Amino acid sequence: MVSADVARNIVGIIGNVISFGLFLSPVPTFWRIYKAKDVEEFKPDPYLATLMNCLLWFFYGLPIVHPNSTLVLTINGIGLVIEGAYIIMFIIYAAKNTRWKMLGVLALEAAFMAVVVAGVLLGAHTHEKRSMIVGILCVIFGSIMYASPLTIMGKVIRTKSVEYMPFFLSLVNFLNGLCWTGYALIKFDIYITIPNALGTIFGLIQLILYFYYYKSTPKKGKNVELPTVLTKNTVTSGNVSVTVDK
Repeated sequence: MVSADVARNIVGIIGNVISFGLFLSPVPTFWRIYKAKDVEEFKPDPYLATLMNCLLWFFYGLPIVHPNSTLVLTINGIGLVIEGAYIIMFIIYAAKNTRWKMLGVLALEAAFMAVVVAGVLLGAHTHEKRSMIVGILCVIFGSIMYASPLTIMGKVIRTKSVEYMPFFLSLVNFLNGLCWTGYALIKFDIYITIPNALGTIFGLIQLILYFYYYKSTPKKGKNVELPTVLTKNTVTSGNVSVTVDK
């Protein structure tokens, strides 16, 4: 019979693979941004929230905070690099006001992390206390990360279009939350359970919205030309009378 530790490690490895897929899922979006040299109506919120989430979970996974958390540490280290690349590209192609807002948020995140690291290492002297403090912060910001697509979900409902809510991102978001919830439940870790359970719920809502509004999304490259019918070839005062048959 497989022990709880072995089962947890197996689920954790699967979770790492899915999380890696989650981090890579916006690649088509950023390829589109790169080709257009414009961020269009895409929002930076999910990437800023994910960066903050990865910073906290990376800190949580360090041996000085929560020993034996290698799987948590490695995937969030990878996530930091990938999300950093996305944010740099977003800043390059965003409008000036959006760019400055993003830089302001990044400055706040850096200052916040500096305070957290200093406070935890200097104020908490056991793994249990450090894990609790950082774990609570991970729950808060993990929940924010998973809730960040709410802004784009609102846009989907208003416009009845899923153009700016990529399907693959929604799918991997759901699978990621589901897998890490299972990982946390095998050997109960409340700090991992809460945000990932919320992620599963939000991911499912995104998928439901995607399938509901997919058919009403305008398809690109299908321009409909209305037939025009000219009246008699009579020119009066330089104007040609045109009738459009709809």
